[in-house]
Amino acid sequence: QVQLVESGGGLAQPGGSLRLSCATSGFVLDAYGVAWFRQAPGKEREGVSWILAASERTNYADSVKERFIISRDRNTVYLQMNDLKPEDTAVYYCAAGRRRSWSGNVWRRALEYGYWGQGTQVTVAP
Repeated sequence: QVQLVESGGGLAQPGGSLRLSCATSGFVLDAYGVAWFRQAPGKEREGVSWILAASERTNYADSVKERFIISRDRNTVYLQMNDLKPEDTAVYYCAAGRRRSWSGNVWRRALEYGYWGQGTQVTVAP
């Protein structure tokens, strides 16, 4: 049974840090790309960061570059979020998908991912 379970969300002050975890099971992570998406109230789901598990190649949305770091350790994918801003407030989801090629910005398309976690709330406020 495929499972992706996020944890690590919560309340942080502007400028603070949080680390999200996505524990995966039921599939061979090396065969997948794993992304973090987020969705704020009234907004579309947005691809934030992505890692190709086998090579650890990564991508980031411009809005989080230099602040967020995605990494992988065995069957868990992490998102280290630094210098948090109020606009980072959202529900964060991890997702896994398989493609022959992950060129360009295809990683940002939610439809490319067949497996999703339940989400974890991140709130950034004073």
